Amino acid sequence: MSQPQAQAMSRTEAKAQRRSVLLNSAATLFAQRGFRGVSIEDLGAAAGVSGPAVYRHFNGKQALLGALLVGVSEDLLSGGQAVVNSTPDVEAALRALVAFHVDFALSKPDVIRVQDRDFENLGSDERAAVRSLQRAYVELWVGALGQLFPERDAAVRRLQAHAIFGLINSTPHSVQMHREPAATARPVLEAMAWAGLTGL
Repeated sequence: MSQPQAQAMSRTEAKAQRRSVLLNSAATLFAQRGFRGVSIEDLGAAAGVSGPAVYRHFNGKQALLGALLVGVSEDLLSGGQAVVNSTPDVEAALRALVAFHVDFALSKPDVIRVQDRDFENLGSDERAAVRSLQRAYVELWVGALGQLFPERDAAVRRLQAHAIFGLINSTPHSVQMHREPAATARPVLEAMAWAGLTGL
């Protein structure tokens, strides 16, 4: 690789790293203060750059919020698809989906809080993208439940999936509040989710 190519690659990697830092900083600040309580200057300072430097990566605060929530929805869907595709056993696939979602919720509580509170601050295109990705993710669960419980109506399975998401997604706030370790919360959440999915 030539020196100019190496320098170009280094700049690309540095830009990607800065973008990742900005997204992580935005998740933390938006979760703490809400979208409207955070300025571009705040976001830049948290990421170690000036406010105007944020615009090298995002068109503005709303674009940053959109990238955060669309990105995490894409990750959730692709991760769920990978779980299902790599686990041929029906029961094991559903258990793996539960474990995957619990891990997501415990590792990204700030993003969940931002999603719950600031979704309406997204632009219309980003709102539509997030909703589409979320629907596809729900249908992964509906399909997995349908293979294990083919006698259940799809509407019931869809309701179950949403209810389990509510259980899992709300718990990280309690874990943080009571300073419980994730290792303690994880098996409890997985057991409760499994009971809720299979107990009808």
